[in-house]
Order: sequence, then C-alpha cells, then structure tokens
Amino acid sequence: MSPRSLQAVKAAIAVATAAAFALTAAPAHAAPAPDPSAWTELSTTYQATAKYGYEASAAGGGYVRTDECVADPAEGGMGYHYVNPANIGSLDPEKPAALLYAEGSKNAYADIADFGSGRKLVAVEWVVKDEGQAAPTLFGQTFQKDQLPGHFTLHAWIYKPNSKGLFASWNPLVVCPTV
Repeated sequence: MSPRSLQAVKAAIAVATAAAFALTAAPAHAAPAPDPSAWTELSTTYQATAKYGYEASAAGGGYVRTDECVADPAEGGMGYHYVNPANIGSLDPEKPAALLYAEGSKNAYADIADFGSGRKLVAVEWVVKDEGQAAPTLFGQTFQKDQLPGHFTLHAWIYKPNSKGLFASWNPLVVCPTV
C-alpha cells in the first residue's frame, strides 16, 4: 500500500470515529443531570430522529403537524407538536409519538452551522394512553400524568438545552410567537 493510500485510510478512519462521537454527543444542561446511562439510551433516539431536524422532513416519518404552539407563561414552551399516531403507546426509544419544533430555534449543532431560519427540532415526546395502569418509565424516568388529559407523557430535550432538565415538560428557552 502506498504512503498516500495509507494516509487516505487513516483519514477515513478518523472521520468515521469523529462522526460516531458526534452522533452520540449530548448537549450540556444546567439542571441536575439524569443518570448518565440515560444518554447512552437516548443515543438511539437521537440517531433515529436526527433526520427530522427540519420541519419539512417530519411528514416523511408519518408525523402530522399541529398548528398550535404550546406554551405556559410561567413555565416556558414546548413548541409545535408533530404527532405520529402509530407511535402513541410506544415505549421504544426510537419511536417517540411526537417531535417538538420551535420557531427560529437552534438545535444542538446550529451553533456550528446555522442552516437557515424556520422551525427546528428541539425535543421528542412519548405519549401513552392512561388506562388505569401505573405510569410507565423510560430512560429511568417516570412519565407525567394528565399533562395531556387521559395520557402519560415524557419529553426529552435532546436538541435544545433546557435549564429545567433533560426530561422537563417545559423549556424556558422555547417561546411561542404572539398573535
């Protein structure tokens, strides 16, 4: 093998290694950190949902747009929900029931390269119908009851830091437009 070919192979290995680390990198959060193993488990969520980084790609995954930006004046926002009805009830880390987008928001990598304005993916959410069972758990977290009436929900802010915590329902950095 020529020295030039060997250099190309080494460069390719370095790029592949860096890409693998980038896919599992976790944005920093100011709130108390969850069990570190949660990030290991969330890496599959991150890999499965990264393709929906921009709003237009959500429909290709079966996610249907809602037109209401969800916010609470005292708590912060959630943003716009895109719901995949087939994933409601799923506890699969790769199949959240909803993708949450916010206007003009930057995702975890937008500080490196901002690819334009518009709605960006900020979080994912699992939704399970409450049929009298105990609240489900995922990533070592217990779902919240009745935030969505008759359902249990769990958010994961894997694309936008949240000072309230990785699994908090509301993010003070997400703001809905005023009409």
